[in-house]
Amino acid sequence: MPFAKRTDHLRPEGAYQVLARAQELEAKGHDIIHLEIGEPDFDTPANVCLAGIRAIAGGQTRYNPPVGLSSLREIIADQAGKKRGIRITPKQVVVSPGAKPNLFFPTLALVNPGDEVVYPNPGFPTYEAMIGIAGGIPVPVPLVESNSFSFDLKTFDRLVNERTRLIVLNSPSNPTGGVIPLADLEHIAETAQRHDCWVLSDEIYSHMAFDGLAVPSIASLPGMAERTIIVDGFSKTYAMTGWRLGFGIMPEPLAERMGLLLTHSVGCTAHFTQIAGVEALTGPQEQAALMVAEYQRRRDLTVDGLNRLPKIHCLKPQGAFYAFPNIKKTNKSSQEVANLMLYGGVAVLPGSAFGRYGEGYLRVVFANSVENIKRALERMEKVLNKSL
Repeated sequence: MPFAKRTDHLRPEGAYQVLARAQELEAKGHDIIHLEIGEPDFDTPANVCLAGIRAIAGGQTRYNPPVGLSSLREIIADQAGKKRGIRITPKQVVVSPGAKPNLFFPTLALVNPGDEVVYPNPGFPTYEAMIGIAGGIPVPVPLVESNSFSFDLKTFDRLVNERTRLIVLNSPSNPTGGVIPLADLEHIAETAQRHDCWVLSDEIYSHMAFDGLAVPSIASLPGMAERTIIVDGFSKTYAMTGWRLGFGIMPEPLAERMGLLLTHSVGCTAHFTQIAGVEALTGPQEQAALMVAEYQRRRDLTVDGLNRLPKIHCLKPQGAFYAFPNIKKTNKSSQEVANLMLYGGVAVLPGSAFGRYGEGYLRVVFANSVENIKRALERMEKVLNKSL
C-alpha cells in the first residue's frame, strides 16, 4: 500500500541513527563515548521536578486550553518581552509539547504548496522536513565558516524573491554554535520587509551564549515583531528535554490559528509539565547559569583539543553546546570520518547529516563530562593518526 507523497522526503534524524549504531556496538562490548546527542547531561533542577510531582499529586492531570495555561503564558510574555526589549501579550504566546509544534504548525499555517522557504544549511533537519510537509519548496542558504557560520548574505540576497513566503533563522545554531550578528539580522529584516516575508526565528539556545555575548533577536528590530514567530522552550536551558515543553510567540491572528492546529493534533500540553515550567521561570536561576558556565568551560576544552588534532580546524562556537570542526584536510567525507570515530570509541555526527553544506565538518557535542571529553579527544587523535 503506497504512502502519501507528502511523507516521501522524510528521513530519520542522524543523531538517533548514530546513537542506535553506537548502542549496537556497546551491546557487543565496545566502550563508546557519546558526543552525538544534543541533550544536556545535567538533571532537571530539583525545584522544577518537585513542582511537577506536586502538580501530579494534586490532580493537575486533566485537559487544559490547547494554547496553554494562562499563568504560564503571562510569565512567558513578560520575561520574553523584557529579554528582547519588545512588548508581548499573553495572547501572542502558544505553549506546545516541545518546541517542534511551534516550528511545524506555523509553517503549515503560512506556507502554501509551491511557496519557497529559505532556511539555514547546515541546519536542524526538522526545518527541511516541515517545509516539505507543508508543500513548500525548500531553499537552503549556506552558513559559512568565514562569516562565523552566519548566512552567506550574497547567496541569501540572490535566493530571496517574490515567491519566498518564510525565512527560517536559528541563533545560536544547531549544529554550528554560531550566533547571527546584529548587522546580519538587520540585513535579513530589511529583505524580509521588502519581499513581505514571514520570519521563523528558532531561539531555543538563546540563553546559552558564552563570553558574555548577548544574542540579538530579529523580532526586536523595527517592523519585525508583526512578521516574526519566535520559537523557544525549556529543554536546553533547564535540562527538561523529556518534559516536552516549548512555546512560540507570534502575532495574535496566527496564535489563534495555532490554537486550532493544536486542538486537532495534540489537544494540549500536559498540565503538570506547565506547572513545572512556571517554577522553572519564576524559581531560582542559579543552576541554569551554572550549566551555561560549565558548558563554556567544556567548550574551551573541546575546541582547544580539536585544534590540536592533525588536519582539524575548529572555530570557537558562540553558543549552544556544539562544536563544528572542519575536517576537509583529511580528504575524507564527513560520513567516513564519523564512522572511523565511532569504531574508535567516539560517537559524533557527520556534518552531512545537517544538509549538503555541512559536508566537510563534524558535529561534536560537549554536553558531557570533562573526563569524557578528554578521553574522547585522545581517542580521536589515535583514529586520525592511524587513518590519515
